Amino acid sequence: MTKTTKQQRQAIKRVFDRGPIYTTKIAEAFDQPLSYRRFRSLAQPTFGCDGAVILPWAGMWLCIERDGYCHS
Repeated sequence: MTKTTKQQRQAIKRVFDRGPIYTTKIAEAFDQPLSYRRFRSLAQPTFGCDGAVILPWAGMWLCIERDGYCHS
């Protein structure tokens, strides 16, 4: 799991709370929504973006800065 700041984890939780998240690669067998911890584990580090992480959501990538600012 990628290291995240407290503000990034709070931003990830806000994105998670927008609605159930399905991904065909992970939940295809049972068609179950992802848990928060599994969703958070999808976060990936960035290169040269000062500690930001990226997260796949709704067919796009969200970038979450170290201070919790989230943008696509």
